[in-house]
Amino acid sequence: MMANIELYAEIVQFVKELYPEKKFVGLHEPQFKGNEKKYLIDAIDSTFVSSVGKYVDRFEQSIKDYTGAKYAVATVNGTSALHIALMLAGVNEGDLVITQPLSFVATCNAISYTKASPLFIDVETKSLGLSAEKLKYFFSNDTIIVDGVCIHKATGKRVAACVPMHTFGFPSDIDNIVDLCSQNLIPVIEDAAESIGSLYKGKHTGTFGLIGTFSFNGNKTITSGGGGLITTNDEHIALKAKHLTTQAKKQHKWAFDHDEIGYNYRMPNINAALACAQLEQLDEYINNKRETAEKYKSFFKQFNTVDFIEEQSFCRSNYWLNAVRFKDNIMQQEFLAYSNDNGVMTRPSWNLLNTLAMFSNCIKGDLSQAESIFNTLVNLPSSVRN
Repeated sequence: MMANIELYAEIVQFVKELYPEKKFVGLHEPQFKGNEKKYLIDAIDSTFVSSVGKYVDRFEQSIKDYTGAKYAVATVNGTSALHIALMLAGVNEGDLVITQPLSFVATCNAISYTKASPLFIDVETKSLGLSAEKLKYFFSNDTIIVDGVCIHKATGKRVAACVPMHTFGFPSDIDNIVDLCSQNLIPVIEDAAESIGSLYKGKHTGTFGLIGTFSFNGNKTITSGGGGLITTNDEHIALKAKHLTTQAKKQHKWAFDHDEIGYNYRMPNINAALACAQLEQLDEYINNKRETAEKYKSFFKQFNTVDFIEEQSFCRSNYWLNAVRFKDNIMQQEFLAYSNDNGVMTRPSWNLLNTLAMFSNCIKGDLSQAESIFNTLVNLPSSVRN
């Protein structure tokens, strides 16, 4: 018998009242209430439904306008964006790439595509993102600069890049992370897959590091079905990204000349049409989701065994996924079972990446904060409300 069943029932009832039109309340469902059908039909009528078309160009320009990035390159998904970003940052076979254990598996999969290995640094509890304090400790104690290269002392391997992730849309401590990495001569690639519309000290996530990457999967704040994006302020990187994501084909009216190994990673025009319509509604969506977060925040203030995770005062989160932390793992597991059995979809965080078989032997520091978060955190329904 669950000792806290009345608490769980009260939470589930509150969620159902937030989404009264739903028989089963999903975690995060897309909304299509704008120009989606109009733009999709237009793209189909144009016959340009693959990686060439006006909506691809329009989406890239719109993202630049929205985020303040100088350049944007649309890709087929967020993982492909991160893969290309790592390549363009100079990550090579045998290198180490700093990242956090609390992230979706795509982060480490993309690192593995370059034949590098992830190196796990703990997260901090306020942002759920990479800990600048633990990162500073790592650089001070475990690395040395040799001939302008950051070297991991214990293995002699090059530390080639750092990939912090803005977890659930909460901006990480990105300016301090970038400063530390700059001091140690490694580039930062922001995994902003979940944080479109989130701001850190008034500046959009994905624009602090050398490169930023985004995802527009079906469960994100805005979606193109499948889709991703690379942002950068470096013209050379932007041009190279566009080249590599289109099979490294040299521009020519009719000849098929390719000058290096490329990838079929460009966003199709039909997906970009959907993305353009969604982006037009992004601010409305974020305002709606932030109102929902405020309702959750007020509701959870009455309990001393569960804490609602809030944005930090100098950030604006898109609240992609609202999250709470229960006092212990027993309550977390009980609530997950109760809520999903009673018409409300809830989820724990992803399994920590260092615990997955393919990454279990990777280098890691003390990950106690990530472990604590994994054992207590639950994501709550966060869709845009009607």
